[in-house]
Amino acid sequence: MIERTGPRSTLVLGGARSGKSTFAERLAVRSGLQKIYVATGAAFDAEMADRIAAHQHQRGDDWQTIEEQLDLAGVLARECRPGRVVLVDCLTLWLSNLTFAEKDIAAETAKLCDAVSELASACVFVSNEVGMGIVPDNRLSRSFRDAQGRLNQDIAQACSQVVFVAAGLPVLLKPNPHMDIAL
Repeated sequence: MIERTGPRSTLVLGGARSGKSTFAERLAVRSGLQKIYVATGAAFDAEMADRIAAHQHQRGDDWQTIEEQLDLAGVLARECRPGRVVLVDCLTLWLSNLTFAEKDIAAETAKLCDAVSELASACVFVSNEVGMGIVPDNRLSRSFRDAQGRLNQDIAQACSQVVFVAAGLPVLLKPNPHMDIAL
């Protein structure tokens, strides 16, 4: 349950088909708040259109969907209001959109992180953890992997809670009151 003491921002990380989106959706449903789904993906081909349709079917009709490929900070400013939970799925597609639109990724990431500190409602972000596999064989892929890693670090710092999902199982990374790291 999302705490009522103030808006909570949550980052849900995981690999492809790890269950991260399903976990994030369940978290939003459990909040009992009005659910807003911010979709960053665009259907550029039939396969992606099928994926989007499957996600919409899985969510059901009690979600309001907003499609936004670039201006996440703006949509959060407009849509994050008390009594709502906003789910952004996913930051990896957003980063890809920024890359293809030749936007300043560092500046857009900073705007997003600033927006997280100003949230007026609970917000859940979904993102892929892409740095745990093999090193990509080309410059563009390596640059994207690096940018995704930096984005994940920055948004994890900005969020009050971070969950990693593997094989459908969530592991709380932040806050972790059981972890006392010291030298």
